[in-house]
Amino acid sequence: QVQLVESGGGLVQPGGSLRLSCAASGSTSSINSMAWYRQAPGKQRGLVARIHRSGSTYYTDSVKGRFAISRDNAKNTVYLQMSSLKPEDTAVYYCNAAGLNAYWGQGTQVTVSS
Repeated sequence: QVQLVESGGGLVQPGGSLRLSCAASGSTSSINSMAWYRQAPGKQRGLVARIHRSGSTYYTDSVKGRFAISRDNAKNTVYLQMSSLKPEDTAVYYCNAAGLNAYWGQGTQVTVSS
């Protein structure tokens, strides 16, 4: 089992920045990749960014050049640095860990509004 705890969400003005954190505990050696998803009201949950154990990354087109995913292996923590935030980035952001199984965090709200 893997437990994921997210933090760092909040209210930010358009153009601002936030950093989300996701700390993993438990059977972390089984994790092959970690990712951030988001779900806006009335929409499906979608992939935002992923970082593989190898260090390779993936970003959905709408966040390329604005968001950066990174990890601290010593702390079993993955980060999502979000910059130039837009109102359409408003959503609940979920951390995901994938390996033999998939695990989800509880979600953290990000609201971009003036």
